[in-house]
Amino acid sequence: MSRRIKSIGLVLGGALVGVLLSLHFQASAQRETRGPLPIEELRAFSDVFGAIKSNYVDPVEDKKLISEAINGMITGLDPHSAYLDAEAFKELQVGTQGQFGGLGIEVGMEDGFVKVVSPIEDTPAFRAGIKPGDLIVKLDDTPVKGMSLNDAVKRMRGKPNTNITLTIARKGEPQPIIVTLTRAVIKVQSVKSKMIEPGYAWVRVSQFQEGTTESLVRHIDTLYKQGALKGLVLDLRNDPGGLLYGAVAISAAFLPNKALVVSTDGRTEDARRKYLASPEDYGRGTRDDVLKGLPAAVRKVPMVVLVNGGSASASEIVAGALQDHKRATIMGTQTFGKGSVQTIMPLGNNTAIKLTTARYYTPSGRSIQAKGITPDILVEEPGANAAARLREADLQRHLSAQRGETPAEEASTPRTKSTTPATAEAEPPKPIELGSKDDFQLLQALNHLKGQPVKGQPPAETAAISSNKKSD
Repeated sequence: MSRRIKSIGLVLGGALVGVLLSLHFQASAQRETRGPLPIEELRAFSDVFGAIKSNYVDPVEDKKLISEAINGMITGLDPHSAYLDAEAFKELQVGTQGQFGGLGIEVGMEDGFVKVVSPIEDTPAFRAGIKPGDLIVKLDDTPVKGMSLNDAVKRMRGKPNTNITLTIARKGEPQPIIVTLTRAVIKVQSVKSKMIEPGYAWVRVSQFQEGTTESLVRHIDTLYKQGALKGLVLDLRNDPGGLLYGAVAISAAFLPNKALVVSTDGRTEDARRKYLASPEDYGRGTRDDVLKGLPAAVRKVPMVVLVNGGSASASEIVAGALQDHKRATIMGTQTFGKGSVQTIMPLGNNTAIKLTTARYYTPSGRSIQAKGITPDILVEEPGANAAARLREADLQRHLSAQRGETPAEEASTPRTKSTTPATAEAEPPKPIELGSKDDFQLLQALNHLKGQPVKGQPPAETAAISSNKKSD
């Protein structure tokens, strides 16, 4: 038996070395010089592979073992790198186009559980009151612990009008929250707008997708047809990000031509570049300027950008660019802090890897990674628990702010270990509709644009603080 394992190991080791050597020579023209291949580690890999093939209690297909090995190798790097099998790759492509089936939640993995990064606006999850930072511990009767993120996402997606029950652990809640959601076709309307009052407009970007820039141009054009603007609120709250070129284009809509929007820095030449407010950088190779239909006045109208802990990645690029150029006042709470760029690299057989290839920096050279954008004016969200909000720095293996740094020990949200739901179901509170008359942060943005005093905390929270001070 040992001889058989050894022979299997040698064959697999030789094949694996051959593949890696091939990849090594293919990439050598565009990547920095690498050290010698880790022969001892590759031999250990082949030995483990052979032992599993020969001795595991049930037969395991080679394809499954290799796929799991690749997945483990990539997911061990950082929270945003991933191996995409054929189905996951297809879902990613569909998702960037703004339509897919499911619940409407941006999720990540933390301690073996699915953690909500942000619910997508106007989806079943959003309407049910799912919050960023919620820990999903069960999908129907199946515990999430030990499940891969891809498998969890597959379970949450499904045919429209079918139900799934989520068991959620939320910091501050003594009992798990159990909520049944009905799947729907998720059509994300990435841009919304309305005239709040004469002269003051609200434009919301909920996600950066294909077509978001064109939609923004149409919305702003419609607003200006109703009259000249005295002030504009760009709402990026709970915007989890999306396409890099979309962030550059949205920034360019409000910045002077050729202004620096964002720079990226990585190990390869392609990963080190600057993106300007120019059609060459946001047009994806097309000759037509998607922003040419914008009213010229929009580049000078007074602006407030609203952000919160759910504003991540592409939305942080926009907020950082407008802040550094002093084009807008950033208002709200600290953003998520995802300052890394992921590149999709197709592998063949309709699979791909999503690999972190660079960090991005604001025009002044600030790294947002694990830090986020600090608002110019802090305005709290009604009923929000800042300590419970999930951020990049809370994620295991998160990337450091600068190349070569070791992530510092930071205070993070305590992990909820219990996976046993209680018999009583706690109903999650319904979220405040963004852009409505009850939107406290939006009202403060309007006050700022009008030169009126801005309140940093909602009235109920202010009253509670006053009461505490009196009792001390």
